Amino acid sequence: MKNRSKNKYDLSIIIACYNEEDLLIDSVQEIENVMSQTNYSYELIFIDDCSQDNTRELILKIVENQPHMSYIFHKQNVGRGGTVCEGIKLAKGRIVGFLDIDLEVHARYIPSMIWAIESEDYDICTAHRIYKIHLKAIPRHILSIGYRKLSRYFLGMSLLDTETGFKFFDREKILPVITECKNNGWFWDTEIMVLSQQHRLKIKELPCLFIRRTDKVSKVNVFSDSIDYLKNLWQFKQYKRKKVK
Repeated sequence: MKNRSKNKYDLSIIIACYNEEDLLIDSVQEIENVMSQTNYSYELIFIDDCSQDNTRELILKIVENQPHMSYIFHKQNVGRGGTVCEGIKLAKGRIVGFLDIDLEVHARYIPSMIWAIESEDYDICTAHRIYKIHLKAIPRHILSIGYRKLSRYFLGMSLLDTETGFKFFDREKILPVITECKNNGWFWDTEIMVLSQQHRLKIKELPCLFIRRTDKVSKVNVFSDSIDYLKNLWQFKQYKRKKVK
């Protein structure tokens, strides 16, 4: 078991927010319920990336009189990757991670992630999404599978699911890696895993049930985000090639 004595918390959970007013309170309660059944000390770090709804007001309400919670409000939109990197740098836990606050992969998997790093000596534990498919979500499901295959083909990766928004890290091991990240958007999820493999970090992919929520409006624009992902994938491949030379 790794030493945790020099950290204030066992775990830091980053909650990156953008227009989450419809689900934030319930999702945070789910996270708190899961963590209350463990013996781990933890903090929640809320980082709002310029929401246009009432997310910030709800964050202020949630963190009030909660010493294990803190928040940051961005003045300019940074992107998901940049937001998570910021949270990792600020975290006071030996293990640090984030999960998409819609909980399409449920918070119940957090203790298993901690166990993999704490007791199985992994440096990273990330979700490998197992889909429960809804008819409305079939196009996005097909795209997600396509992303995975393209990533493995272009980048020579052995990992099955780099794009998942449910990742936990040994903070000390991941800090040098995030300094090499170039992308602040959604592609960061793939980039951080490729760089982690290059740094020879030990990675576990934990099978997790993914249940697409039909009660929320997706922030994914299928066409433009797909084009953006392909562009970033190509640019990252070229950057890797130049770096090797």
